[in-house]
Amino acid sequence: MSLKDQITDDMKAAMRAKESGKLATIRLILADIKRKEVDERIELNDAQVLAVVEKMIKQRKDSITQFEAGGRQDLADIERAELVVLSAYMPAGLSDEEVAAEVQAAVAASGAAGPQDMGKVMAILKPKLVGRADMTAVSAQVKKALTGT
Repeated sequence: MSLKDQITDDMKAAMRAKESGKLATIRLILADIKRKEVDERIELNDAQVLAVVEKMIKQRKDSITQFEAGGRQDLADIERAELVVLSAYMPAGLSDEEVAAEVQAAVAASGAAGPQDMGKVMAILKPKLVGRADMTAVSAQVKKALTGT
């Protein structure tokens, strides 16, 4: 079963269970998926659906930060509830040690010699780690590995 089919089945289950909060979030996911499919005239595969969900997670995290800074805890709580539903569709995350091992392997595989080779290393890592690790943290680890600090 594809991820998109799983999300659709979860939507039906949420309708039957009358879980309005979860249902609204799942409908947002499906709307984003449909919008991307229509815009690009393609059928999204699981990796592309994960990218859509990951983008939505990033948006929710940014919104939570902004709402809390603005003193709107009620809106931050709504975003947190959506974040929980969205996170359920992401694969299990990697530990810091696993990410560090992947970074070291990518640095060795690319033959990177310094910070100027960061793009080569990230090109190797991104397909492997997207959705499973925070790419900002991965980028920081790559920079640290290449500068030797």
